Amino acid sequence: MSAVNNLPDILETTQAERLATGFTFTEGPLWHPDGYYYFVDIRNNSLYRLTPGKAAELVTKTAGGNGTTFDLQGRLIMCEGGGRRVVRVSPDGRIEPLVERFMGGRFNRPNDVVCRSDGSIYFTDPDKRVPYAEREVPPPAGIDNLWDGACVYRVAPDGAIGVLAHCEYPNGLAFSPDERTLYVANTRSSKYIHALEVDAAGRMVRRRIFADMNAGELPGIPDGLKVDSEGRVFCTGPGGIWVFAPDGTRLGTIVYPEQSVNFAFGGEDLRTLFCCAHTSVYTLRVKAPGQPHPWYRLRGK
Repeated sequence: MSAVNNLPDILETTQAERLATGFTFTEGPLWHPDGYYYFVDIRNNSLYRLTPGKAAELVTKTAGGNGTTFDLQGRLIMCEGGGRRVVRVSPDGRIEPLVERFMGGRFNRPNDVVCRSDGSIYFTDPDKRVPYAEREVPPPAGIDNLWDGACVYRVAPDGAIGVLAHCEYPNGLAFSPDERTLYVANTRSSKYIHALEVDAAGRMVRRRIFADMNAGELPGIPDGLKVDSEGRVFCTGPGGIWVFAPDGTRLGTIVYPEQSVNFAFGGEDLRTLFCCAHTSVYTLRVKAPGQPHPWYRLRGK
């Protein structure tokens, strides 16, 4: 099946190449500058490593592994939704917790995670798939019992954990090139992208709706989210990956043979768009590179 893509200012190639298939629900893509991608098969609790041209290699089994990033030391950071925590994963597959609790309670289902250039880690923790009786994080002082605990959290370089923002259903997230705006995909009933403006210390100072992604009956929800080097925002949504200008103007949709779930910029030049799409992973080439991870800059790649 070929995708019809008419985005000449965005795409260098328009036909998706399938790198691997046979999975159940792929997620959590991440490029490693040594020449391979990480991704997970959530339903099978598996983290994979994939070098283009080779078969996917199982790294380790996970407890509902999902979003991934690196810290400033190049260690793999992963959200374990089933384990209700955020973890570090060593190259040999050994897993150790990064954060497991806040105010004495376990998180709901950590979903996606990013690293800022100061070393702080931000992750989303939606609550809708956790029964009320099993939600453990207590409400902040002054909040009544309608608190549902769906938040974006910040883990400071010293390990301190705090709430950055409360959202209806926070999912994918990504920083703008200047790291002063954190975009957050809101999933489920209301499909839109938050823009959380943060100060130099990484604290939220204001918030707004960046883009509305409701689109009738087309399949797909706001989920995976990335920003390219020109500040354009890419977010999976109904029909494929939606592309927005920095001012929120919708530029179009990138369509893959299967419904896009999440994606990452990769390749040596960060111009390969690696897409997790349910049973398979695909690539397309784009004209502008993705926003590099802070660790890439530190190691000079």
